[in-house]
Amino acid sequence: MADAPEHLALDEDEQALLAGLRAGAEGAFETLVRTTSARLLAVARRIVGSEEDARDVLQEAYTSAFKALPRFEGQAKLSTWLHRIVVNTALMRLRTRKRKPEEPIEPLLPAFKDDGHQTQAAAEWADGADVALERAETRSFVRAQIDRLPDTYRTVLLLRDIEELSTSEVAAMLSTTENAVKIRLHRARQALRALLDERFGRPPAESREVAR
Repeated sequence: MADAPEHLALDEDEQALLAGLRAGAEGAFETLVRTTSARLLAVARRIVGSEEDARDVLQEAYTSAFKALPRFEGQAKLSTWLHRIVVNTALMRLRTRKRKPEEPIEPLLPAFKDDGHQTQAAAEWADGADVALERAETRSFVRAQIDRLPDTYRTVLLLRDIEELSTSEVAAMLSTTENAVKIRLHRARQALRALLDERFGRPPAESREVAR
């Protein structure tokens, strides 16, 4: 089977931009930064948390991308390739900066009975989740609760559910196994749901019937 042609995943605009970047065309790099920086800065900010760190991450990522251009074969969109570089750069920043010892996630998790059922049923949300999560103030609250998760779990949740990377990609980026990623993601989702129930939840239907 023949190798896939270069630029298979690129549209015409990205092919032209890539050609300009490789040729050192005036304005090509400025175009790349102008069209991608806002979204990539948001990605970096979500992972490292600090605006200053996020800007440093983005600058480092662009530098790394520029150096790696000769090896970019175009089998993914240019924006996707840049996204992966930003994520990797942000993760490296997390590993190198000094942080306090990580807190355990257990206090944030729901409690379970011996038979495996939760001691308290998950609360129903007064509004549909889709409606609630669209609200700006709600998004801010959700982000604050994500930030309460220990870094190990917060990072997996961000990479899988927000950045939409695959389990295998996350495992490779974090130098761990796919099974470890799945376990951390499951526990992170459990903890986040418990934290969000504090604001959005209402008693389960059976509890409301008893209270009448």
